[in-house]
Amino acid sequence: MLNQRALTYLNEVLRRGSLRRAAAHLDVDASALSRQIKALEEELNIKLCERHGGGMRATQAGQLLVHHFHTQRAQEEAVLSQLMELQGLARGDVRIAVGEGFIADLIAKPLGDFMSTFSGINVEIRMAGVNEAISLLKDREVELGLLYAPPVDPALVCHVETCQPLDLIVPPGHPLCALHRPINLNDLRIWPLGLMDNPFGMRQMVNMVAQHERIHLEARLHTNSVAVLKNFVRSGIGVTFMPELTIIDEIERQEITTLPMKYSLMNSARAQIVSLKSQELTVAAHACVEYLHQGMRFFSANAPRLLS
Repeated sequence: MLNQRALTYLNEVLRRGSLRRAAAHLDVDASALSRQIKALEEELNIKLCERHGGGMRATQAGQLLVHHFHTQRAQEEAVLSQLMELQGLARGDVRIAVGEGFIADLIAKPLGDFMSTFSGINVEIRMAGVNEAISLLKDREVELGLLYAPPVDPALVCHVETCQPLDLIVPPGHPLCALHRPINLNDLRIWPLGLMDNPFGMRQMVNMVAQHERIHLEARLHTNSVAVLKNFVRSGIGVTFMPELTIIDEIERQEITTLPMKYSLMNSARAQIVSLKSQELTVAAHACVEYLHQGMRFFSANAPRLLS
């Protein structure tokens, strides 16, 4: 039987990149942590981690053990949740990585309904761009990811997917509205442009289209905040890109309007609820997926303009 404490310590060292950071996170003495890992290496007669560039990284054997550790934990969580379900219990935890653009839709109703129905289930929300959300899933720090325009990744499984085009958003009455046609990137040259930072799905999609069209986009504003971009447009300073549902309240208040882009890549952008393929979802996580599917406008149907 492998020493579970040693496996936990090994996982944290490799995840944090150093003994010191792992010890601080686990609130244990670094020397005690080091001794546990060394004892495990001696027991197995193989090196599990090595120093690299001022930090620690896994050997092939270390990677194998950490994968085993995660698989074992996921299976145990799944079995315990099934046992609780058989006993009529509704307890557990659900951890979700969420892009900022989903937050208003998530908080509006489905999250409250889920927490009211399952009062014994705790929910943890981690704000993250698409790259960080995928990393959190792969590190098993979250069970579910709500992703916009994610890259294809064979390590993930998609539970729900809808089409949510990436539109241009502008103030009402903006001169671009008078074109009465889908907008192309060249139309934006004379208007101040705001863009999300590179780790976000919206920005990555814009970058792909610009590269394909061989157009250099000069952004006047770079940010990691959807709220900042909304205010940037609402105040009349400039224009940006967002899916319709992210600014649905502003549209209804006639503060912002959307204009479709001419590019099929943008018009076929997807919103997804995903999990790690190798990690079996708990009963609580499965229930959460159903509530998000039914309750969030992003996941209950395609974008409103596609249905009108």
